[in-house]
Amino acid sequence: MFPTTGGATGFRCEPGRAAVDRWRTAARVLDAVRRTPGLTRVALAEQLRLSSATTTETVARLRTAGWVAEERAPVSGRGRPTTSLVPAADGPRVLALDLRHEDWRLGVAGLDGVPTVVASGRRVRACPEEVGAAVAERGAVGLAVSFPAPLSDGHVVRSGELDWTTLDLARLTGGSTLRVVQGNDATLAGLAEARSGAAAGAGTALTVLVEVGLGGTLLIDGRPQTGAHGAAGEFGHLPFGDPAVECACGARGCWGPEVDGYGLARRLGAPAPADPRTFATTVLDRSDAPAVAAVAGASAALGRGLAGLVNAHDPDVVVLGGLAPRLRGAAFEEAYAAGLMGWRRAEPTPVRDAVHGADAALHGAVALALDEVTSAEGLARLAADESEQRTPAGPAARLDALDTEVRRGRRARSHEEVDRDRTG
Repeated sequence: MFPTTGGATGFRCEPGRAAVDRWRTAARVLDAVRRTPGLTRVALAEQLRLSSATTTETVARLRTAGWVAEERAPVSGRGRPTTSLVPAADGPRVLALDLRHEDWRLGVAGLDGVPTVVASGRRVRACPEEVGAAVAERGAVGLAVSFPAPLSDGHVVRSGELDWTTLDLARLTGGSTLRVVQGNDATLAGLAEARSGAAAGAGTALTVLVEVGLGGTLLIDGRPQTGAHGAAGEFGHLPFGDPAVECACGARGCWGPEVDGYGLARRLGAPAPADPRTFATTVLDRSDAPAVAAVAGASAALGRGLAGLVNAHDPDVVVLGGLAPRLRGAAFEEAYAAGLMGWRRAEPTPVRDAVHGADAALHGAVALALDEVTSAEGLARLAADESEQRTPAGPAARLDALDTEVRRGRRARSHEEVDRDRTG
């Protein structure tokens, strides 16, 4: 779904098909625990159609690796007490690097997917070593990077006056050997809303993010549609704007410059701001007549364009993020309704504000990193890497040892045996 950076995998050898196959059930269990924390063993086995023995073995492996923990489930009726599976509080961690136009943040998260910001700074292009040092000092098993620029075939392409193509990812990651994946900020924000936000459960969702420019993504069953080269969702470059205005991307009439800080400045007759996002928030906070008129113009432009996207994609829900919720005034509602096809107006597609707000891209990057490291391929790579480095204390190395025991014909340890070993 998203490109992986070449040359930064950090694994000495790629695991073979047989090694990957050994982790497929474990990957399915981790996915279920991520989506439904507190799932009982019985419910897990039913959901994944696993036998009791396979469930017991797989849960034991993942407990040994430190990924999951078990808690006593509430007693309901007669029968043997069962346990609930939850992300381990002290389990493996992933990093999410959220690069923004004027600053950056580094978050860390466990299997629960909830990021905690552990480092931040200003103007990442001026001091990539500071970012790299923050990444290098955090023990983690994976890293995802969110870029505020288009990505094509895994590479940042130049967009506007901020040239992100000159960023050296190796410097940003401090020379780390972590497995690194990357995504566009608007796409990752949409992923977060589909997983645990305003678009959760929607079959088809459309998310639109207004920051410096406008972007978004179309999600089907929770999966962003990234296109042939991974560059889909550049909605801000649809020709919904004034054809007399040349966008920094090189096209004319782009939608994004109609609704962001640049558009507000142009409507006010002000020069192009050095920090368009801060400029936009300042204008949105004003109550004088020129500011109110400028905001109304941007709101109408947002509503018209959004109606066009709804007519084209027929989503179940539309989610607005970044500065977009603050543009949802009367002018927006009027333009949105007027732009919808007539048959849609009786029951217009609902428009919701993003749940994750300014942290949406960070949450999405965490989800992307966890998708990578908890896949069958990711778990196999982690096991192979730790085994090669001969670090018996590592979670995947302990799993590898357990795998070896099983392959030699010994039975898998039961839940009770694991508990006994842990308690001595």
